[in-house]
Amino acid sequence: MSDPRVAGAGVTKFGKHPERTGRDLFAEAGLEALDDAGVDPDDVDSLYYGNFMGELAEHQGHQGPLMAEAIGLDAPATRFEAACASAGVAVRSAVQALRNGEADVIVVGGAERMTNIGTAGATDALAIAADDLYEVRAGMTFPGAYALMARAYFDQYGGSHEDLAHIAVKNHEHAMVNDHAQIQKEITVEDALEAPTIASPLGLYDACPITDGAAAAVLTTESYAEDHGLDAPVAISGTGQGGDNLALQDRPHLTQTPAADKAAEEAYADAGVGPEDIDVAEVHDCFTIAEVFAIESLGLYERGEGISAATDGETDRHSEQPVNLSGGLKAKGHPVGATGVAQLATITWLLDGSHPRADAVPDGTVGVAHNAGGTVASTTVHVLEVAE
Repeated sequence: MSDPRVAGAGVTKFGKHPERTGRDLFAEAGLEALDDAGVDPDDVDSLYYGNFMGELAEHQGHQGPLMAEAIGLDAPATRFEAACASAGVAVRSAVQALRNGEADVIVVGGAERMTNIGTAGATDALAIAADDLYEVRAGMTFPGAYALMARAYFDQYGGSHEDLAHIAVKNHEHAMVNDHAQIQKEITVEDALEAPTIASPLGLYDACPITDGAAAAVLTTESYAEDHGLDAPVAISGTGQGGDNLALQDRPHLTQTPAADKAAEEAYADAGVGPEDIDVAEVHDCFTIAEVFAIESLGLYERGEGISAATDGETDRHSEQPVNLSGGLKAKGHPVGATGVAQLATITWLLDGSHPRADAVPDGTVGVAHNAGGTVASTTVHVLEVAE
């Protein structure tokens, strides 16, 4: 059993594209990925596609075959839905299929169209990833849910909104050179602290934007890459997935994310690495507090210590273990169904030296991608390594 290789990737500009359909966005990313890989579409065995709110935003279900057609594939296609972790689950399934010998080439990807239904519509659509009976009907939204988690964290471990502001500032600065990013605007800590409150203690700059976009990657077996002379130096060496109770009220605590703990533990064991081996991470910072939970679940920081990482300059592009060099969901944007594959593409480009922030990890050989759904009820973690 060998580790699948990332043969190519494509990502659209993330942002507001209300005039474009989901299939149009995915066609751009998917065709770019195939071209980057140099793979004949006839060699593709399957499409694994992530999407969360297609029925609500575009009145379109059964998107798998639709997206296969959009990129010229005559292959079976399956849509994966795990809220914001939809694409991460698609990647994990593709890795397993390639390892098991079920396929030689799989296109993984995802897309989401969100801005066409407006802020209120997108907020309602995103809310269905929470427990409808016990959370949504009571008025819970995800800003409110993550605000509760932030308050609980502050009560248990300390920290403040100012610490979260440093995360926002860092990720905005990282996104400045990322042409795929939705928000290429530097901010200050004061800007973040003075922004309108959306759910105390979280303000406007603590939340990721509503985003349209798509991402795709071509994954192959090592033998296929070698036989076809593909330039595919980055392998997916570890994969893990974890789950948790959907509603916050059914969890024993609000200050940890056990689904991510389980996914990280599984991915590290699969790859034969540990947190100390990670050179760079892309994590699911849908809200600034979510980055704190992520880096603690990944074992990059002990419980209660992740809150000060950005404040102390330990996760920026000048540090030894930078986090979210793409700008993260916070600044890069979060087209829900595409995010997990966009993270995969970012880590690949950082490790092969083609990302505009690759100079931050010039000797990097191991990266990790953390993709979470809801209030981290679903999580995937993938370890990527430069193959020897």
